[in-house]
Amino acid sequence: MKVRIEPGKINGTIQAPPSKSMTQRVFAGALLHKGKTIIKNAGTSNDETAALNIILALGAKVQHHNDLIEVTGGGVHAGSGSIHCGESGLSARLFTPIAALGNLPVTITGEGSLLHRPMKVFEEVLPQLGITVTATKGCLPITLSGKFTPTDITIDGSESSQFLSGLLFTCCYSNDGQANTIAVKELKSKPYIDMTLHVLRQFGCEVKHDGYKNFHPVHTQTAGKDITITVDGDWSSAAFFLVAGGIAGSITISGLSNNHIQADNAILPLLKNIGAVVEVGEHSITIKKARLQAFEFDATHCPDLFPILAILAACCEGESYIAGIHRLFHKESNRAQSISEMLIDFDVPFSIEDDVLCVTGVGRLQGTVIDAHNDHRIVMAAAIGALRANGPVDIQGAEAVNKSYPDFFKHLSLCGGRCSLT
Repeated sequence: MKVRIEPGKINGTIQAPPSKSMTQRVFAGALLHKGKTIIKNAGTSNDETAALNIILALGAKVQHHNDLIEVTGGGVHAGSGSIHCGESGLSARLFTPIAALGNLPVTITGEGSLLHRPMKVFEEVLPQLGITVTATKGCLPITLSGKFTPTDITIDGSESSQFLSGLLFTCCYSNDGQANTIAVKELKSKPYIDMTLHVLRQFGCEVKHDGYKNFHPVHTQTAGKDITITVDGDWSSAAFFLVAGGIAGSITISGLSNNHIQADNAILPLLKNIGAVVEVGEHSITIKKARLQAFEFDATHCPDLFPILAILAACCEGESYIAGIHRLFHKESNRAQSISEMLIDFDVPFSIEDDVLCVTGVGRLQGTVIDAHNDHRIVMAAAIGALRANGPVDIQGAEAVNKSYPDFFKHLSLCGGRCSLT
């Protein structure tokens, strides 16, 4: 699908979509919790739907009641079979160790770019926990068999924190109650671990840690109790519209919690610091266009912001520096390359030095055609950049937004953005 975005101002109010990252974690907890979980404000993106289908395949019972989802869990009860993760890297890394709790063979697979994303950590760590792993050159599909046995292990957290999240859920709900320590080297994306710990606490599970180096899961679940959880609004998705307000008009977004368990809420103080007009109300946040100054920002722990930060930098005065390039190579696309191509197409000067993207701000971006490389965050970043272009911008592969934010173009239109299929 190709979508054309016309340049122009925006002005409007939208509701932030549910947090994709939190929804998937809540589904994991609901599968393992011995009781009913009532989930409010669960998302419906492709990634969240994949996670819901996974917990169904692993034995959960799911009922839909208007805007609520009721999950009856109790552990992994699926027999020999497979789970399909779609293109969700989080679902693959989160649910693979959880699936091992079934003590029966299970194959984890997916589609698209997920089949090429590195999953070698499973082969390195799961055998230490009693699981036999048959993989495909370090990628999906992989097959697990054997009995999960918690023990003290050390893992590398430099590439992704998602596997650690899966291990924390798994160890909290392993049946033998054996205590263990997970030592983590060079952990990245620490706020996402904070989100995992937050969700686990809602299910009655405590995990102690000493500054994110050694994690000690504690078996204190609230078995038998019904739990109600409301999913927060998604800062990762809202970041695109917050930047849109800062560079192209005014935007008000409701449904965002400022509880700091989402890494991407770092976008708000950044916008304020570089000159955007920021108004934080009781239930909403408003961002208004202003003269924006160049910035320096380390995106190591919030790499999903990188595409929209590149667009923001292109609309600031001066040279901006965004660190953390090494976190971009194994996303839905090679985002270092995809962002570079997007900036080239927009005729924005930039350079990459070591781990830093340097972007020189320009008055107007160039109207162009952009290949999003099937990457939802490149689609959304390009669409926001198009608001500041000197002509229409055509985005190829725009359907990729369904991975995380199916209503993105609807919301953009509601705010005055001119979008059309071509």
